[in-house]
Amino acid sequence: MQTALRTSLPETELASRASFAPHARVVREERPVQTSGLPLSIRGLRKSFGSNEVLRGIDLHIPAGQFVAIVGKSGCGKSTLLRLIAGLDKIDAGSIGFGGDVQPADIRVMFQEPRLLPWARVLANVEVGLGRDRASQDAHARAEKALAEVGLADKRDQWPSVLSGGQKQRVALGRALVSRPRVLALDEPLGALDALTRISMQRLLERVWRDQGFTAILVTHDVSEAVALADRVLVIEEGRIAHDVVVNAARPRQRGSAELAGLEGSILSHLLSADDRT
Repeated sequence: MQTALRTSLPETELASRASFAPHARVVREERPVQTSGLPLSIRGLRKSFGSNEVLRGIDLHIPAGQFVAIVGKSGCGKSTLLRLIAGLDKIDAGSIGFGGDVQPADIRVMFQEPRLLPWARVLANVEVGLGRDRASQDAHARAEKALAEVGLADKRDQWPSVLSGGQKQRVALGRALVSRPRVLALDEPLGALDALTRISMQRLLERVWRDQGFTAILVTHDVSEAVALADRVLVIEEGRIAHDVVVNAARPRQRGSAELAGLEGSILSHLLSADDRT
């Protein structure tokens, strides 16, 4: 994994990035009581696929334990950015740093598809997230604890085929959390769920983030989801961070509140106005 010196964006820069939204205010973000997360610094990040330049110079600092959501139109580069952070793709230029040495178990990814092993029971699927530690004496206990954290302790011996879509995603979340990651990258993990299950999963994500204190980076097409979960929303346009908005709503957040609706509306207005400019 590429490394870089830790730096941070000054508060004045954050203020200028947030100025487009009347409800966006720059404040000290609310964090978990205890954080195990890693800080993230990105400088001059570029990525191309053939002649298509997807990321065109990303500069970003994420403090340890922060919950960040990334939104933007399809093809803007948000999933590519997440994959580079997770080490799934190779960068072309620039640097990604985590403030020190990073172990493979420190960064985990949760995808839109649960990607469960159909021939393995639920507990064994969660144990996959332990990697080399699957052979340790406490592997079963750690997997059972992760299942309990996502509310599926009673499903430990079930086959994936009998689970609902939401339950499969809970197993996938348990698999991502079992190694106690310090950075959790989430690539639209709730996109295929029905509305009520999605809200339930959002609340679960927020709870485990607050309990464990990891740094969370969520890619989503759903602006409502972004403002409901994140401390900060990044809007990507044409491979660059166009806006960086801090969400100042207290937790637990009241979905449908005027505060969240106003912030969501301002971000959506900007995204829709971008269509008018193209």
